[in-house]
Amino acid sequence: MEALNANEQREFQNLYERKQLKDFMTVYSRLIQNCFESCVNDFTSKTLASREQGCVMRCVDKHQKAAERVQLRFTEQNAALMQSGQIPGQ
Repeated sequence: MEALNANEQREFQNLYERKQLKDFMTVYSRLIQNCFESCVNDFTSKTLASREQGCVMRCVDKHQKAAERVQLRFTEQNAALMQSGQIPGQ
């Protein structure tokens, strides 16, 4: 990043932030679709049945806990690599 001037750094940061938002929205959309398809199957009412609500809550919770676990492992691996001096991509 040091090789970029101030304008280029701002542009790069803007692109990076847009990509992060797009990636987040993709993951979020997949989560919603997965939980909806797994849990919602009664279309005779405007509202979710209590079993459907419970299923959706468990589904979202399960995905959230899995994402937290992956993030934790990623952080641990990254810290171990940094400590050993093995930085990926260099």
